[in-house]
Amino acid sequence: MSAQRMLFFTVAILITLGIYFTGWETVHWTLYLPVVMLIFAGISGICPGLLLYKKVGFK
Repeated sequence: MSAQRMLFFTVAILITLGIYFTGWETVHWTLYLPVVMLIFAGISGICPGLLLYKKVGFK
């Protein structure tokens, strides 16, 4: 497992812990999107956010 994938998993876990401590019903649904994207990136090695920013024009 690469360091980049481990970073994706770590950030996803930290956000999920924040959601858990705030309350599953209290948190807005948009906070779940980065968690799903980071878990997908950790498993597949493809970061959807990075692809989106590259398509928009960032390097």
